[in-house]
Amino acid sequence: MTTFQTGRMFLSHNFDISEDIFPQLSREEFTQVFTEGLSAYTQIKCRQLNHPHWIVEIVFSSDYFSPSEIGSLCSKVLLEKRISQTTTDSYLPDILILGGVKTTPALNDSTDTLQTGEWGVDVVETESAEKFLVAIEWEEKTANKTINDVFKIEKRKG
Repeated sequence: MTTFQTGRMFLSHNFDISEDIFPQLSREEFTQVFTEGLSAYTQIKCRQLNHPHWIVEIVFSSDYFSPSEIGSLCSKVLLEKRISQTTTDSYLPDILILGGVKTTPALNDSTDTLQTGEWGVDVVETESAEKFLVAIEWEEKTANKTINDVFKIEKRKG
C-alpha cells in the first residue's frame, strides 16, 4: 500500500468590496465553492470548519501538489464562481490568495485550529489588489520569507 505525504491548509475570506457591487459569500457558500470546485481532484479533500476566522480546511497530497499549487487552484475555482454570477460586462474583483506557514505554537490541538507547520491562507476579494497589498504591508511582512514560508497568487481583472 502506498502512503502519501499530507498537506493541510485553512482558508479565511477577506471580502474588501462593497456588497452593492458584488455579493459576499456566506460561510456555507464559500465552503461550497472549494468543495465543488476541487472535487475533481481525488488527492484533495475540503470541509467547513467551526472556527471564528478559518472557514475551510483543505487536506491535500503534498506528493501531488505544493501549497502554492493548491492556492492557484483556489484562485481558479473562486474566479469561476464569480464569473458564473456575472453577465459579460459585469465587474469582477481582483482575487488574492495569500498563504503563510504557521511557525508559532498552536493555541490548542483542536482539529479546527491551525497547527504549527500548516498553511493559513487569506482568500481576498478586492477592488484593487495593489492597494490591498500596500495597505497590509505585504512586501514588508514577507521580505525575509522564502517560498517555503509564504506564497501569493494574484488574479487581477482586466
